[in-house]
Amino acid sequence: MVAPSCLVLSIAWLASLAFISTIFIRRRCKQLKFPPGPKPWPIIGNLNLIGSLPHQSLHKLSQRYGPLMHLKFGSHPVLVASSAEMAKEFLKNHDHIFASRPQTAVGKYTNYNYCNIVWAPYGPHWRQGRKIYLNQLFTSKRLESLEYIRVEEMRAFVSRLYGLSGKPIVLKDQLSRFTLSIISRMVLGKKYFSVSGDNQIGSNSILSLQEFQEIMDEWFMLNGVLNIGDWIPWLDFLDLQGYVKRMKALRIKLDRFYDHVLDEHKRKKKELEKDFVAQDMVDLLIQLADDLDPDVKLTDDGVRGFTQDLIAGGTDSSATTVEWAISELIKHPQLIKQATEELDSMIGKERWVKEDDIPQLPYIEAIMKETMRKHPVAALIAPHLAMEDCNVAGYDIRKGTRVFINTWSMGRDSFLWKQPEEFRPERFLGRKIDIRGRNFELLPFGSGRRMCPGYTLGLKMIQTSLANLLHGFNWELPDNTKVEDLNMDEVYGLATPRKFPLVAVMQPRLPLHLYNI
Repeated sequence: MVAPSCLVLSIAWLASLAFISTIFIRRRCKQLKFPPGPKPWPIIGNLNLIGSLPHQSLHKLSQRYGPLMHLKFGSHPVLVASSAEMAKEFLKNHDHIFASRPQTAVGKYTNYNYCNIVWAPYGPHWRQGRKIYLNQLFTSKRLESLEYIRVEEMRAFVSRLYGLSGKPIVLKDQLSRFTLSIISRMVLGKKYFSVSGDNQIGSNSILSLQEFQEIMDEWFMLNGVLNIGDWIPWLDFLDLQGYVKRMKALRIKLDRFYDHVLDEHKRKKKELEKDFVAQDMVDLLIQLADDLDPDVKLTDDGVRGFTQDLIAGGTDSSATTVEWAISELIKHPQLIKQATEELDSMIGKERWVKEDDIPQLPYIEAIMKETMRKHPVAALIAPHLAMEDCNVAGYDIRKGTRVFINTWSMGRDSFLWKQPEEFRPERFLGRKIDIRGRNFELLPFGSGRRMCPGYTLGLKMIQTSLANLLHGFNWELPDNTKVEDLNMDEVYGLATPRKFPLVAVMQPRLPLHLYNI
């Protein structure tokens, strides 16, 4: 038994050591040069300054503190880059240091313990996944071989719209069905959802379209939230916002769906044995899981995580961008006139638009780029993580710092864009701004090691669908709705959609029978 005097001395010694350590840490921090930023509060840091639209809150702060800000979210240091110059520092000049991701609850619960591309830490599993995406799933040859799916679904899409001519429609619903149909067939081999809503996963393992979209909406929302437990770890167990509970509930739905998909694909592979040939992306992932080096073994969770990325990245992002584009064009009818003049001139009124036509349609491309500037799907690029201490732009950055790139703020930078609040596609005409991560003023797919590997497919789907919506239909708002009353508010998440879905009325410009497969 320790004597009381010894115990008191031990406590006093530990207290002194803690006090000296605190002084040393404070002195060291004072010697370091951090970017400017607001003074943090105890415990919560600067979380009190972040509203329901974090990208807009951070944009307002950047107007005061500059294009590179230093904040604290709970106990974690955070940097926010709000200019092209600062984005380049993190995504190119120091990309090797900031190529990882912080471990968050959403990565654990809804992305199979960080087994997808989005949330996987920088390391063997992530490198393996990116290699699979670039060398196997998104090669030009594979995308060309699957073009017939995109053509068939485009025909079905415009046919459905024809049947709804003259009636108010929720455009996002139609776009989501279109993009989900394409991605389901390309990734899963068939449509694993029903339109009627009668079939439930408990009976024949097919989700209704509405259920599938609800799952995607929940996934995107939860993947973008600022979960208190991620920033103040000792409060994690309380789940103050209820997000972790929702993540676990979503994980159950995802498990049931992907278990069914993988079981079907594995059964088919086993039945065919040596005659098995991969027909879709899940087939290919399962095949690779059997063939890869054990040191980087692709597990079932890895297959689920990569599949989830493919479905989420290919559906909601494309549909959201096109919905924003049509919304802006309805507000500016003269822009629709310019677009249709280009389409009539380059394509003619005897046929619809094909993927091969896109390079001949610079104004359609300009509309897409302007939409991505003013309404970036990823308003805040998923956070990067500093893997070591470093110096960026003359500032000291500590290992473990989280870095956000605010693309929404960059799109409103008056040094880059004249009259940034206006929707002006012509700003991109004759101006070579690459959207594949080389020009940092416009980063719809990110840049560097963490750039979205499926951007080629995304561009094909966005531009072709936008061109055909404008070439094939006239667009207007429903009766009694004025253009100036069209609400353009946003909802924040990993994607940034309209708060109120666009309801529009379209009338045909072209006969449907001209759409030749």
